[in-house]
Amino acid sequence: MSPPVFRFAPSPNGYLHLGHALSALLNFEMARAAGSRLLLRIEDIDAARCQPQYEQAIYEDLAWLGISWEEPVRRQSAHFDDYRAALAELDRLGLIYPSFESRGEIGALLAAREAHAPWPRDPDGAPLYPGAAKQLSSEERTRLMASGAPYALRLDMNAATARAGNLVWTEQGEGPDGETGHVPARPQAWGDVILARKETPTSYHLSVVVDDALQGVTEVVRGQDLFHATSVHRLLQRLLGMGEPAYRHHRLIRDAAGHKLAKSTASTGLRELRAAGMVPSDIRRLVGLQNTL
Repeated sequence: MSPPVFRFAPSPNGYLHLGHALSALLNFEMARAAGSRLLLRIEDIDAARCQPQYEQAIYEDLAWLGISWEEPVRRQSAHFDDYRAALAELDRLGLIYPSFESRGEIGALLAAREAHAPWPRDPDGAPLYPGAAKQLSSEERTRLMASGAPYALRLDMNAATARAGNLVWTEQGEGPDGETGHVPARPQAWGDVILARKETPTSYHLSVVVDDALQGVTEVVRGQDLFHATSVHRLLQRLLGMGEPAYRHHRLIRDAAGHKLAKSTASTGLRELRAAGMVPSDIRRLVGLQNTL
């Protein structure tokens, strides 16, 4: 058997914090213990927020922690053709459609629906798509796209789940409610998720699935905040004929108020902590790994 392949995949839209350190260290130590490979992937599809200085800081912070990885580093922005190919396959299967509503129009549709009853929300708390773009004729879709109108490409969740059938994944860690072992996937909870936009031919869900498959990733070790997203990832893997890695979702590092760390601060940012005189062993202690490394 080939050795397992791990990956750490940060986005260069800010500086790394203690939550990133926990995930990176877990991946590094698990790969080292298994005598296997650790890949570093830069998830930089958001051109507006991702910046070169943040990417450079990722390399510096990881090296300071003593983490090494296999070269070359895959940068998602250099592989849009891979994601376009996946979209083309989903389109061939009749599983995606364009929606043209603006954020304001979606907000108005949502308000109208919620005037009668609560509208369902996805596991992250965002409202499901309330529009009716799926009912547009192919001629109207073609006309609108040719006109230059902005659009999002959405997965037809009903059609996709009907095609895929029942799905599970192997959870070697633990979900937010203690889920472990064979976990049933429930992608329907996400509604017709966006897989791409006119200006960006991919999304987090699509690119992470394609990248993991192309890079031969066998072990996905990441935070519990992405546990429920795994349902969408399993669905896309089945639809695209891609392999299923094993998943290990780990606890999150939280701030004093109990919230998930969302950005680097003086108390949680690796660069700030290093400037304050901390050393890598201090970071391991802060993330609760001092007895495991």
